[in-house]
Amino acid sequence: MTRNPIIVALDVPSAEQALKLAELVAPAVGAFKIGKELFVSAGPDIVKRVRATGASVFLDLKFHDIPNTVAKAIAAATRLDVQMTTIHTSGGGEMMRAAERSAQDTAKLLGLVAPLVLGVTVLTSSTNETLTEIGCEADTENQVLRLAELAVTSGLRGLVCSPLEIVALRKVLPAHIQLVTPGIRTGAEKADDQKRTLSPREAMQAGASWLVIGRPIYAAENPRWAAEKILESLS
Repeated sequence: MTRNPIIVALDVPSAEQALKLAELVAPAVGAFKIGKELFVSAGPDIVKRVRATGASVFLDLKFHDIPNTVAKAIAAATRLDVQMTTIHTSGGGEMMRAAERSAQDTAKLLGLVAPLVLGVTVLTSSTNETLTEIGCEADTENQVLRLAELAVTSGLRGLVCSPLEIVALRKVLPAHIQLVTPGIRTGAEKADDQKRTLSPREAMQAGASWLVIGRPIYAAENPRWAAEKILESLS
């Protein structure tokens, strides 16, 4: 993937809208995220079409199932030649090991670079109250740290984390672990369901490797200008 750390979330409902947005902002960003809405709407073909432009793709489907099922899903994502994909760390060590092994084995067979399998710890929309509601006694930060350490010992090379947990994670994780950070906000947006956020510059200074930015770019009146301003703010 390129050195530009901005990953734009193509959180739009159709392939046509996604491709139009991708074409518009491509010069100012490093990659594109394809999530559940777009993937369910447009299918694997949208991944192929975005990859055909030469852009890197982060396929964010957050797999969470029995190890064999997740391994097969990761193999399918690898065959699509994506650069990143996600699984839930709460699936446990066996599931995470199966996912990473599948990515490596499938990529080797096809002569591709294995995608970065990212472990999702606690969603950025979650709070301590959310964890209590589902029966988790740990607070948000402790749960993130616990799942992050399990992910690393299970062989994952990267994590998705809230901006507010970056500093804590950098203190305990190996330096090579990639941290992909959603929940990025510039301060100009209306309040939404993201609870644990930072600005792009703050997140990078804290130790983020990649920034997933959605609404501040795709919902802007001028997405290309918005992406360029964010990139400028990082220099």
